[in-house]
Formats: sequence, structure tokens, C-alpha cells
Amino acid sequence: MSRIGKLPISIPSGVTVTCKDNVVTVKGPKGELTQTVDPSIDMKIEDGSISFSLVENTEVEQKQQQAFHGLYRALVHNMVVGVSEGYKKELELVGVGYRASNQGNIIELSLGYSHNIFIQLPKEIKVETKSERNKNPLIILESADKQLLGQVCAKIRSFRKPEPYKGKGIKFVGEEIRRKSGKSASAK
Repeated sequence: MSRIGKLPISIPSGVTVTCKDNVVTVKGPKGELTQTVDPSIDMKIEDGSISFSLVENTEVEQKQQQAFHGLYRALVHNMVVGVSEGYKKELELVGVGYRASNQGNIIELSLGYSHNIFIQLPKEIKVETKSERNKNPLIILESADKQLLGQVCAKIRSFRKPEPYKGKGIKFVGEEIRRKSGKSASAK
């Protein structure tokens, strides 16, 4: 049995959770999310908490069922946290002349290429860009859907990944880049 799957999820005030035909719907102040749960996992909503257990005698083999147990508990927990508090990621553009600006949900990135890059974000994501003097430009993304937010951040980061020699590129705020010494260090 999964250690994570055994943990109950407490439902905060202002959040409603419903389950019908293996589809979980979570509504809260930040939005509404849905997730399909495998039939081999039994979900119970009672006394302001959600608990997950394994259904006996299913076609799914035991090891796969235990993996599903922890997976769906984590997914539903992320949904509950997302609709109540939301998720926020900050990306930092490190490099001379790197800029970011937004018009609604369209981000314009200037990353040293011969052209600017335009990205249309999904409507579920709120975006804000900050450019202060003598500081690296920031892209701040907020959403209730953790998976979608991570996917969009990875897509933005893929346009210019941080490189190990000068540290230039798009990185998460607080992320440590492993730096390499250049050819001058190896010449000795």
C-alpha cells in the first residue's frame, strides 16, 4: 500500500469536492478542476476529508494498483491546493539584452535571437512581467492547475535553457546553475 495514498486530504473551507462516475470535480475561489480517477481506486469524501483505498479483485495488477493509489491521491491534493491557494512560478531572464513583456496572455520574449518570440498562454494562467533597472527581467505565472503551470514554464524555459559557462538563459528564481570553468582552467 502506498504511504502517500494512505494520507487523508483535508478539505479547506470554501472548497467543494464531488465524485461521480470516477470523475473528481474540485471547486474553489481560484477556479474549478476535474480529474478522472482509475476504477481500481476507491475514493470516499466524509467529515471534511478525502480518503483513498484500493478496490479488491480488479483486473489491474497489484503493483500498478499501488502506484495508482499514491498518484491519484497526489493529483487530487494538488487540485484542492490549487483551487484554494493557487500555484505561482517565477522565471528570471539572465543575459544582456534579454527582455520580456506581455499584452494580456501573450508574452513577447527577446532572447538574443534574430527575432522576438511570441507565446499565447492558456486562459487559465495569469501572467505578469517585471523589468526593473539593474535587475533581471521576471516572468510571474499563476494558476490553479499545477500540471499546466509546470508545462508552460518548461516550454518558456526551453527557448533558452541556462548554460553552464556564463549562466545565461531562462531559469527559475532561486534555481542554482552548476557552473563550469572554461578552457582557461583546463590549460594548466
